[in-house]
Parts: sequence; structure tokens; C-alpha cells
Amino acid sequence: QVNVVESGGGSVQTGGSLRLSCVTSGVIGCGWNLSWHRQAPGKERDFISGIDTDGATTYADSVKDRFTISHAGAKTKVTLEMNSLRPDDTAMYYCRAVCPNLIVGGEPYAVWGQGTQVTVST
Repeated sequence: QVNVVESGGGSVQTGGSLRLSCVTSGVIGCGWNLSWHRQAPGKERDFISGIDTDGATTYADSVKDRFTISHAGAKTKVTLEMNSLRPDDTAMYYCRAVCPNLIVGGEPYAVWGQGTQVTVST
């Protein structure tokens, strides 16, 4: 079993910063591709940033130049530095771990965390 645990959410004012962390653990040894997604009330869950085992990163246009994803020590942990936060960044933020070399049901094995809430006020 693999666990994905997020932390670091909270409430900030517009222009503030937060750092989210995501840690994977479990019995499956894997080179995890890790990504962050967010879901605001009444909206779909959207990809915002990802990092692969080589350290290559991708960002959604909405967070580019404001958010930075990076490995933190071992590649089983990733942080998301969020700067210049805006009210429309308010959402539940989820971490997703994907093991590209482990195929289950025709798809790479993937695990979601439970999420951490980020609230940005004016």
C-alpha cells in the first residue's frame, strides 16, 4: 500500500505565500512522478504543476511564474512554493503520485492524497 500525505495548507491574504508538502510512503519502491492539482467548490479538479523523476517540471498557465515545484531531499517528497496568492487560488490542493512503470488495469499506478485546503482572502 502507498500513502500520499499533503501538508502546509492554510489561510493567507492576497499577495501572501504558502508552502505545500507532499510525501509518499509505502511498500512499493518506485520512481514517482508527482503532481499537484486543485479543486475549488463546484469546479473540476485541475492540474497545476508536476515534476518527474528527472526533475523536469510543468505548470499550468494560471500558476506559472508564481508557483514553484521541487523535490525536497528524497524524490518521494515534493514541495510547492506558492507566491503572490490570489483569491482565485482558493481551493483544496491534492497531490498525486504516479508510478509510470507499474501498470494496473491498463493504466500507470496512481495514488491521490486526501488534500489540504488553501484559502486566500482579500
